[in-house]
Amino acid sequence: VQLQACGGGLAQPGGSLRLSCAASGGTFSGHAMGWFRQAAGREREFVAAITPTPGSTYYADSVKGRFTVSRDNAKNTVYLQMNSLKPEDTAVYYCAFHTGGRYYYSATYQYWGQGTLVTVSS
Repeated sequence: VQLQACGGGLAQPGGSLRLSCAASGGTFSGHAMGWFRQAAGREREFVAAITPTPGSTYYADSVKGRFTVSRDNAKNTVYLQMNSLKPEDTAVYYCAFHTGGRYYYSATYQYWGQGTLVTVSS
């Protein structure tokens, strides 16, 4: 499975960005997908996850109400809409292909994208 994430960039506080992650080489529609992030000097942390169907979603408390994860199984793509961005959202964001276990743990994701940098600054 290969994952290609894109959509990162520079945003002002309060602004929005939309990340995309396209998957290839696996049964996308049969697996949950997750988003994680890693800020400089910090460990990678869970951001959001979405199940295959009917598309239940899970969020870290720090992004709940601001971020929305969605997926388009026809396009093998998962999205992360990020609104009301804060400087503390600055990090490299990774999409990941879930293969079993609790969605919050990075160890339950076998395949990872290369990461896309999100910088929130005025």
